[in-house]
Amino acid sequence: MPARDAIRKDRRNDDQIRLRLAARRTCPAIVGSMSRSVVLKGTVRCPRCQQSPRWCICAGLRIVETPLAVDVLMHHEEVLKPTSTGHLIQRTLPASRRHIFQSDSPFDPSALHRPDRELWILHPSGEAIPEAPDPARIQVLLIDGSWAQAGDMARTIDRWGRRVNLPMTGKSRYWLRSQQDIPGRFSTVEALLFLMQALGLNADADTLRLQFELHVYAGLRTRGRLVEAEAYLADSPIRDAFPGLLADLNRRRPRPPRANAS
Repeated sequence: MPARDAIRKDRRNDDQIRLRLAARRTCPAIVGSMSRSVVLKGTVRCPRCQQSPRWCICAGLRIVETPLAVDVLMHHEEVLKPTSTGHLIQRTLPASRRHIFQSDSPFDPSALHRPDRELWILHPSGEAIPEAPDPARIQVLLIDGSWAQAGDMARTIDRWGRRVNLPMTGKSRYWLRSQQDIPGRFSTVEALLFLMQALGLNADADTLRLQFELHVYAGLRTRGRLVEAEAYLADSPIRDAFPGLLADLNRRRPRPPRANAS
């Protein structure tokens, strides 16, 4: 290797070391987990909340324990996307389960069913929610992927359980993707929120909504979309729920040192 190339490589390695050390100071969860914290293009991310260390929201994590059983069928291309609300469901509802969908590898639906529960699949052509259902007897299968991917998965799972039509109105608060501008399109976690409310699990829904909106806000700040983040925060319940965390997130921090040019 030419000497000049070796020097450049050493500088890149030094930059990565400085970045990782700075990340560890900002987000302790990264210590010992660096192999999982680097997602696409070398970006360092917290292994728990999937945000960049500068906007780590682990301090605001609130666990949701609900009688409703939740399973998420995640498209394989969604696995590495930190914006995925399927990841959010998994970390806020520890009892939930995640299954990876691959179009070229058939999924065995028998692996889904939980004992003594009826499997519900949310579908616009499904039947209305029955009167006074018991959440402790229900298991819902949610789809996580892009709109096109979700369509493919929906066709695959169409007959796996009871199709239920869940009315969802208003505009999506999932500002990390373009769907908030399209009426009737909601994220995976928003579908779960609608279902929780329909089942009378309002306290669980309120806690999960806070986690969802904190996730979106941190995602907007990570992307440098300050104006949109402030507009999002103006109508969000997280302003009152996490004043200390938001103040800490918005506190200016010194930048990590850069390698000296030569």
